Amino acid sequence: MKPIWIVDDDPSIRFVLEKALARENLPTRSFTQPREVLDALADISAGDPTRQGPQVLVSDIRMPGGSGLQLLEKLRELQPGLPILIMTAYSDLDSAVSAFQRGAFEYLPKPFDLTKAVELIRRAVEESQREEVIEERPGATPEMLGQAPAMQDVFRAIGRLSQSQVTVLITGESGSGKELVARALHRHSPCAEGPFVAINTAAIPKDLLESELFGHERGAFTGAQTQRRGRFEQAEGGTLFLDEIGDMPFDLQTRLLRVLSDGQFYRVGGHAAVKAHVRVIAATHQDLEKRVQDGVFREDLFHRINVIRLRLPALRERHEDVPMLTRHFLQQSARQLGVEPKRIADSALALLGQFAFPGNVRQLENICHWLTVMAPAQVITLQDLPPEVLQAPAYRPPVRIADSAQPAAPARELPSAQHPVLPAAAGVAPDADAPAALAADMPLPPPSDAGWEQALETEAQKLLAGGRPQVWDALTRRFESRLIRTALTATHGRRMEAAQRLGIGRNTITRKIQELGLDAPDEA
Repeated sequence: MKPIWIVDDDPSIRFVLEKALARENLPTRSFTQPREVLDALADISAGDPTRQGPQVLVSDIRMPGGSGLQLLEKLRELQPGLPILIMTAYSDLDSAVSAFQRGAFEYLPKPFDLTKAVELIRRAVEESQREEVIEERPGATPEMLGQAPAMQDVFRAIGRLSQSQVTVLITGESGSGKELVARALHRHSPCAEGPFVAINTAAIPKDLLESELFGHERGAFTGAQTQRRGRFEQAEGGTLFLDEIGDMPFDLQTRLLRVLSDGQFYRVGGHAAVKAHVRVIAATHQDLEKRVQDGVFREDLFHRINVIRLRLPALRERHEDVPMLTRHFLQQSARQLGVEPKRIADSALALLGQFAFPGNVRQLENICHWLTVMAPAQVITLQDLPPEVLQAPAYRPPVRIADSAQPAAPARELPSAQHPVLPAAAGVAPDADAPAALAADMPLPPPSDAGWEQALETEAQKLLAGGRPQVWDALTRRFESRLIRTALTATHGRRMEAAQRLGIGRNTITRKIQELGLDAPDEA
């Protein structure tokens, strides 16, 4: 591992931090002023094989020969992903605001608690290692993100369809990313060089939708001053994406069926057939089979668009993707707003992972944008999350007995995108939220609307009323013990997998196991 760089003109501070970090097996390198740091970085850039750049940098603010804030500003240019902790004995508002505005990972006022300082440096190391993994991934930002099995199946389906121009029906809840899948299908298809044209059939009034789709001739209706090309003509040689097709008016469904069947259409008010060389991808959040039964969607049109069906999973079915998506959206929001990307604490990520996300990926994206604007510090903590997350009950995925209980998929349907909610062995354990908060010596409450938070509050009140000292540490220890035991049980003792599911680093879970005295088996 690369060393922790310590910059402080006070030798006692350097000595204390060096010894404390050495006990944690963290290498260090110390400097007395900012100029030495910049010279060392220049030597490394020149190819000095005996030196490594910093994993994390810890710097004082006021030193002879330069300011820690100026060093911070310079390092943001030279090494933008480097976590930097700022220390100062002058704990004033201006210093704190300046540090965070310049992109500091955290602000550490002197005198500091050595244990908490080391823990903060460890967090910065884990963040730095995560950043390194992201930077090692080649190419630009991927068009779609997802490591969950259900999303990997969607990716495989897109790959299988990459040599085809067959009609595809994408189903999934609102906000789950159906248009992203449609764009990916277009981008990886033989008609990728042609245009991609999208239209939301539910967002356009019925009287205007026909003209939007098929265009109109001059004088076809009041206000039609010139001939207008519709979306079918605009998408010639490419892909037309019909979003929310389940809401299309019934009479227009007939015209759409004619285009799909004959490959030609007439503009509104026109008499000459127009050829359509267009691939159609449709999407809906509705149950089209039920709408056919209700008589509001044509059965023949349903069969015409239901050639290949892709079901896009809801975000609550792929909770293991929440940390990756959160960091991606925080980076994206920072670029849009022209600010330094914020980082998110493991505890905040863990709570996001328990949220049901009724608005799916779009809701997570909006939350990240809100956090970029509203979170007061560079590191987003649990308390910074929006009220709808903090006040929501933990999500419990429904338990399904076996996949075989599900109806068989039609032969033409790609089975890859038809996964049910993952069972405990493949995702979040159904009752993971209940035992996670209660320690082994705290009895589990009976199921109730109050949930485990009420049991935790009751226990805290009991300890506080009894005059128990260090209540925070006692309950935190019990909380962490039960949470880690539960995760290790779910992963059959595999520490790396348990750490990933909990949203913490491998080093953190190993250290916690040692601190808490947990008799956990090593990773298989």
